[in-house]
Amino acid sequence: MVLMTADAEQVRILLVEDDDGDAFLVEELLREAGAGVEVVRARLLADARKLIRDAGCVLLDLGLPDSQGLDGLRRLLKQEPDVAVVVLTGVADEYLGEEAVRAGAQDYLVKGDVSGKLLHRVIRYAMERRRWDEAQRQLEVARVTAQENARLERGLLPSPVLGDTRLTVATRYRAGGSQRVLGGDFYDVVQTPDGWVHALIGDVCGRGPAEAALGVCLRVAWRALVLAGQPPADVLSAVQLVLQHEQQEEAMFATVCMLSVAPGRRTGILRLAGHPAPLLVTPGQITELTAPVCPPPGLNAAGEWPGYEVELGDRWALLLYTDGLIEGRISRGPYRLGTEGLMGLMRDALGAPPFDPGKVSDAALLNQLIDQVRHLNSGDLNDDIAILALGYA
Repeated sequence: MVLMTADAEQVRILLVEDDDGDAFLVEELLREAGAGVEVVRARLLADARKLIRDAGCVLLDLGLPDSQGLDGLRRLLKQEPDVAVVVLTGVADEYLGEEAVRAGAQDYLVKGDVSGKLLHRVIRYAMERRRWDEAQRQLEVARVTAQENARLERGLLPSPVLGDTRLTVATRYRAGGSQRVLGGDFYDVVQTPDGWVHALIGDVCGRGPAEAALGVCLRVAWRALVLAGQPPADVLSAVQLVLQHEQQEEAMFATVCMLSVAPGRRTGILRLAGHPAPLLVTPGQITELTAPVCPPPGLNAAGEWPGYEVELGDRWALLLYTDGLIEGRISRGPYRLGTEGLMGLMRDALGAPPFDPGKVSDAALLNQLIDQVRHLNSGDLNDDIAILALGYA
C-alpha cells in the first residue's frame, strides 16, 4: 500500500511481519503521521530477502515463522549490508535491543510503545544514519586508495639520478579516465659513472593496481641494473625476466623506450620495444627518432633488444611519452591525434623556428601540452599520460 503526503518524498518501507493485526497497526500509524512512504509487506524472512534490495528501510519483527531472534536480522544484513533496519517487535527486552543494535540494526522499538510520529522519525533517522555510515565508509576507502596510489606513484615516477648540470629533466603524469585509477606507466633517468645517461619510459598493458605494482617492479629493476653497470642490451633482457616472474596474470607485457645518451651528448643509442618513438627538438626542427622496433618485454620470445645510433646535435631536447598522449581523439570525430598531431602541438607551443629546445623541459609547456590534448579530446583521456622531457644545452 502507498501512504503519501503531497509534499513528502516517497520512500519504500519493507515491513517484515507475519501478524496481520500488527501489520495493519503499523500502516495506520504511518498514515496518521502523514509519512510519505510506500509500505511493502513480507510475511516470511525468505520473502523479505527477495524484496530488500529496493527498500529504503526495513521494519523487522524478530518472531517470524522462518526466523527467531536476531538470526533474521543477521541474515538480512549479510545479504544487503547497506540497508537501514529498525527492529519492531513485541518483546520489551532492553538487553535484546542492545544486542540488535550491535548486530547492525539502526534502532529497536517495542510495538505497544510506538506512536506514528515516533515511528516515522525513527525511520527517517535510521535512513540518514545509514547514509552517513556509507559516506564515511566511502571516504575511508578513498583515503586508503589515495595513500596506496601515492605509494605506487612514488615507485613509478622517481626522482632522476643526474650529475651533469647541463642536462635538464621535466616530467608529467596524469591518470586517465574519470576515476583517476593509477595505471602502469613509468619512467626513470639515471647517469652512470662512465658519463652515459640512460632514460626510460614504459607502459604496462592495462590499468589498475596489478599493472601499477608491476610497473614499479620493472622500473626499480631497470634502475638497479643500470646502476650496477649492466650493458643496456642485457638490462632489458633482465627486465623481461622480472616481468615474467612478477606478473599476476598471464600474457602481461610492457612497452618500453630506452635511450642512452653518450658522454659527449651529441649522440645516443635508442631501443624501442613496442613503444612510441621519442621526439627530438633542435633549433632547426622537430622530428621523430627512428629505430628498429622489437616486441615488448613479455612478448619478445627472442629476448633481443638491438640499439640504433641516433644523432642529437649541439642543443637538443627529447620528449619521451606513453601512447596515452597521442591516442586521444580530435574533437568528437573518429581521428586520433597521432605523432604528427603531437608534433604540430609542439610547434605551436614553441613558436616559430628557430626553436628553443630549453623550453621543452619547462613545466608550464608540458602542462600546456597535456591541456591541449585533453581539449582536443573533449575531456579526460581514457589512458594514462606519462611524459619525460630530457634537454641539453
